[in-house]
Amino acid sequence: MRTYKAALNHLSSLVNYEQSGRFGYNSTNFNLSRMTRLLAALGNPQREFKTVHVAGTKGKGSTAAMVAAMLQGNNLKVGLYTSPHILTVRERIAINGDMVSESKFTKLVDAIGRVKSHGDTFTYFEVLTAMAFLHFAAEKVDVAVIETGLGGRLDSTNVIRPEVCAITSISMDHTGQLGSTLAAIAEEKAGIMKQGVPVISAPQRAEARQALTAASEKMGAPLLFTGEDIEFSYRFEASRALGPHTRLCLTTPHSRFEHVHVPLLGEHQAINCSVALAVVDVLKQRGLKIDDQLAIDALASVRLSGRMEMICENPRILVDGAHNAASVHALMRGIGQNVPYDSMIVIFGCQRDKDVMGMLRHIQLGADKVIFTTTGSPRTMDPQDLATLYVDQCGKMAQVAEDLEEAIRIAGSALTREDLICITGSFYLVGRAKRLYAQKVGQRVGQ
Repeated sequence: MRTYKAALNHLSSLVNYEQSGRFGYNSTNFNLSRMTRLLAALGNPQREFKTVHVAGTKGKGSTAAMVAAMLQGNNLKVGLYTSPHILTVRERIAINGDMVSESKFTKLVDAIGRVKSHGDTFTYFEVLTAMAFLHFAAEKVDVAVIETGLGGRLDSTNVIRPEVCAITSISMDHTGQLGSTLAAIAEEKAGIMKQGVPVISAPQRAEARQALTAASEKMGAPLLFTGEDIEFSYRFEASRALGPHTRLCLTTPHSRFEHVHVPLLGEHQAINCSVALAVVDVLKQRGLKIDDQLAIDALASVRLSGRMEMICENPRILVDGAHNAASVHALMRGIGQNVPYDSMIVIFGCQRDKDVMGMLRHIQLGADKVIFTTTGSPRTMDPQDLATLYVDQCGKMAQVAEDLEEAIRIAGSALTREDLICITGSFYLVGRAKRLYAQKVGQRVGQ
């Protein structure tokens, strides 16, 4: 590839299950043998550094970011691989907070393009995962925090042998691929477990907890739940310096984290933070030189794009990538606790393969007015269908907009200074909102 644009064009030509609502979740489409062959041809870069593997339904990105920040605060060189991206695909591959440059990204695509595939056709996510491993190895990171894409068992990232695995909150999502029960979904997430590798889990509902416990016993992977095996508590408070926020305490035989300020808004982030702290504690036991105070100091600086993020103050516009029922519920609670407003207008768009009814039920609890629009993705649900479902289910009125720009115009037409616009339902929609407002203030937005 000679140019970054050519690299992007090549990537966009690959099979991309993130853009497809209907696909078989099987070892043909998600083939770890194919991924293993690709990495072997590249010299197995994933073996050149220590890893942390993060799976779960919601909170994976937040947990991964908090772990990475605490490790970086201890003067370690830390890779971070996450998905999806919001503004540019380069966000997915970062070292010490800096996403991969356009020139290095282009060279990575080219390096993988030169692999003799012997009949293998690699997917978009497989190529990006291999690029991340290649980049982290070339840059000699000490440790990389790797977030799974879909599920865990068949995920392209599941070729690593990590120092520790983390499993965040499990709820109903991707039911067409991962299963229609919490137990089935939990079994797929548990597929990242490796014999002898410690696993830290967030508190789980009974069905998911039982499935994770059974999988850990079968695999021989020691499993600890925060709030149960690891002492953990949190409380919501407000102060003049920090405003509304959450603090937590977490105790292990090796660490005592007291009254730690959770850097991200929402009580669900306290649960994510408990997992991150417990992961760092395991890494300390496994030989990484980690000072607890340095970790906590670094944790305070964590900011995450697209998670309860205020992108405009006049009018006040908050964006959040919540894209399943549990995440929308957490968002509505988080806004209620942390963001004062007179009236909230929710601009909502989602993918048609999601738990739409579940999300709509939670939206009605917080929204004073709802405007449905498209996400900009090929998988977007028709906003008119969303409005019909919402009116039928909730008995409330709703409006429809052809695109996000029109939705914002409608929202702004009856807005007062103390009102809030919340844009949610999809990371695609959040990306469009952030791109729109970046352009308004003259910021350069990449691809």
